[in-house]
Amino acid sequence: MPYYTNLAATELVRACVDSADPGAWEEFVRRFQPTIAGVALRTARRWGETSPLVLEDLVQETFVKICADRRRLLREFEPRHPEAFFGYLKVVTARVVHDYFKRTHAAKRGSDEGTLSLSSPFQSDPADPAAGRQIERATLLGEIERRLEQLSLGPTGERDRRIFRLYYRAGMSASTIADLPGMDLTVKGVESTIFRLTRMLRESLAESGSAATAPGRNRLED
Repeated sequence: MPYYTNLAATELVRACVDSADPGAWEEFVRRFQPTIAGVALRTARRWGETSPLVLEDLVQETFVKICADRRRLLREFEPRHPEAFFGYLKVVTARVVHDYFKRTHAAKRGSDEGTLSLSSPFQSDPADPAAGRQIERATLLGEIERRLEQLSLGPTGERDRRIFRLYYRAGMSASTIADLPGMDLTVKGVESTIFRLTRMLRESLAESGSAATAPGRNRLED
């Protein structure tokens, strides 16, 4: 990877398009993730959202967008000056965030019960039965996150938790997750991680007598 750290931004983008070397993508993520995260945060704030979990999903969704269709966005990028890619990346990220919240708000308007923002779980009327279900769901999500922190330790803990969230909350398939830059796992490896964490959560929740015996895909989706 030392070779890629010395490349200019436009050269690194070209390397990611032309090369299958994981080192190029590792450098891509290291160099550009701060820009993506910063734009995602600023854009999400305009929609009234600052939840770390949502922001993490937005960053990952931006990487998915960049990698989609055989990295079409990277192939179509035409540099006008040495720092042009940073501006291009900001535009791509902002569009991903706006599209995300447009979909979310459209789903809320079309739902009888509505959905709950993790950053403000008590903004609905607690006397409303739907609000009670929303609060219960937020409590469950918080409990699952707390147990994930306890169960996924070690050097791969952060990565494993990201896989779990992308699969259950963002609805990504194991193959899509495996294709993300810097994941360094096969599809089978991703599936194994999901299976292991799901089993451990089931056992942990069952031992504590929690009403939720297992995380389900629909249960965790926003």
